[in-house]
Amino acid sequence: MPSTTFRADAVLFDMDGTLTDSIAAVEAAWGAVAVDLGLDPETVIAATHGKRAIDNLAFYRPEIKAHAMDAAVEAFEQSILDFADSYQKREMHRRSSGESSAGFSTRAGLDSGESTPAFSPTSAFSSRSGSLSTPSSPTDPTTSVRRPSFATRLSDMLASALSEDSALPVFDESTDDKHANAKAMEADIEAAWETESEAVDRSIRILPGVKDMIACIPDGRYAVATSGAKTYAYGAMTRVGITPPPVTITADDKRLKAGKPAPDPFLLAASCLGFDAKRCVVFEDSPSGIRAGVASGATVIAVCTSHERSKIEGCGAHFVVEDMRKVQCRTEGTGEGMRLAFTVEH
Repeated sequence: MPSTTFRADAVLFDMDGTLTDSIAAVEAAWGAVAVDLGLDPETVIAATHGKRAIDNLAFYRPEIKAHAMDAAVEAFEQSILDFADSYQKREMHRRSSGESSAGFSTRAGLDSGESTPAFSPTSAFSSRSGSLSTPSSPTDPTTSVRRPSFATRLSDMLASALSEDSALPVFDESTDDKHANAKAMEADIEAAWETESEAVDRSIRILPGVKDMIACIPDGRYAVATSGAKTYAYGAMTRVGITPPPVTITADDKRLKAGKPAPDPFLLAASCLGFDAKRCVVFEDSPSGIRAGVASGATVIAVCTSHERSKIEGCGAHFVVEDMRKVQCRTEGTGEGMRLAFTVEH
């Protein structure tokens, strides 16, 4: 198989979709926001991927005041971790209660105190509903199969609910029952949301090749620059056994003037490591992150772990690979003159 070898001083990693796979939990959290606002979940999920929660919330929830934004971001990102944990917690409760999987009642999980992503007027970022919680359990980290999107699953569940004959209202726009019909539709959406939320394992995984790649890079030669704030970023990495490096640039870093697709996160990360970004390698998975890496002047390796190749090939990455297993790294030299040699399989 043909390959290309080049050298760099340091590595700048994106996190979600690059080091970790918490896409299912992130999608569920943004899907909840979309449902709360009466928007199409799939559209909102696509628009928010790879961007900072603070920017996304400012766009979709402009009523959140500046002084309350940090708390709203923290609450939102905690909801991602909740989505990532609740399935495993529910399964642990089921096993400790001696219930069988086939006969497990999802309502039992609710009654046990294990929260499910539900509609709640007390949500930190919902005017109607949307207190969010989580799913998590380990899977084989050597595979890179993309999980079905939250929006697709929720749409399927809702379509199924609406296709049933039992107790569903007939919508007659010629009557004065529009308000009641709207309430019935909202109840259907809530029911579909609850059913889907309780059935899906959204635990955070480490992606293929990540552990070996990090092991090859000396301390002080790599950083993380993520669109996630500190709560989510540190929570996601520690859940899969990655120790956040000393230089971890998160979205709530007050030194940042802008997030991805601006190059600021990568430029700051390289500066904190003591290297010129032009002599660094960026690993990214999202279009906005790839564009940020390219704008920083770094050599960008795009991984197809969250997007189809066709979706990221035109974003300017120098290399596009399936995952990090297609990239090998070794050190050359010692001390300040050390360089990192990367071999990329085409």
